[in-house]
Amino acid sequence: MTWTILVLVLGIALFMFGGMMLKQDSKKPSTGVVMAKKSINLISIIMIAGSICRLFVPYYLTSVNPAIIQEMVNGMQEQQNAEKNKAIRSYVRAKADTMTADAPILGKQDAKKTIFVWTDFSCPYCRRVHGELERVLADRDDVRVVVKNFSIHGPLSDAPAKAVIAAKLQSPEKAEKLVSMLMNRNYYTQEDLQDQSKIGEKVEKNVMKMAKEAGLDEAQLKKDMNGEVVSREMGNVRETAQRFEINGTPFLIIGEQAFPGAIPYEQIINALN
Repeated sequence: MTWTILVLVLGIALFMFGGMMLKQDSKKPSTGVVMAKKSINLISIIMIAGSICRLFVPYYLTSVNPAIIQEMVNGMQEQQNAEKNKAIRSYVRAKADTMTADAPILGKQDAKKTIFVWTDFSCPYCRRVHGELERVLADRDDVRVVVKNFSIHGPLSDAPAKAVIAAKLQSPEKAEKLVSMLMNRNYYTQEDLQDQSKIGEKVEKNVMKMAKEAGLDEAQLKKDMNGEVVSREMGNVRETAQRFEINGTPFLIIGEQAFPGAIPYEQIINALN
């Protein structure tokens, strides 16, 4: 702001007194002097106009018409979303099999339409959107949901994320059942949270109880949770999250569009259509 005011003052001074700095014949100024005066005037006008614009535009945007700023922000966000969706389309078309291979799948395994959801079992917003996805699956037999277990809450997230991936190795149907149980029921209590040093151990123990209820082999499940497939899928989840700039959950890719946040049933259906 200070430099802008100084440039404005300098421009005004140059416009008013710049010609006095030139030596000239009192009877008839030379062509060079005339051109020099015009150049000085032009430069001073540019300095004055530029300074006034720099002083007035922020005032206009913040005080007179602040809605323009919001329109500019919205336009930039739309452009960024369009670029992100373009990148997602390209990647999903090329890597859909890799993204699906080891992940738990809800609904028909070979359904024509796919929803990818980056989710965390300890995230309340993820639980909310899971309920919406269950409604979609109940109403549509041409849709499947690929669950990408984005473990972002440490010991509250690790065991359930690994368990559902490992469960798929035993049975896709039992893995789907375990996902539903973990999303719709509490797998840790406030009492479990009191001793943070043992929370991971307690969460895993509770997850194993649910796994047994879902009909899974607990011993095999524990072994597979530390195996190559689970490690590969967790790595794929992190890699794709970084690629798509996913910083939180839930995050959905429906068809070839990205939707951050817990979007409602109607929006999911519209995106599918």
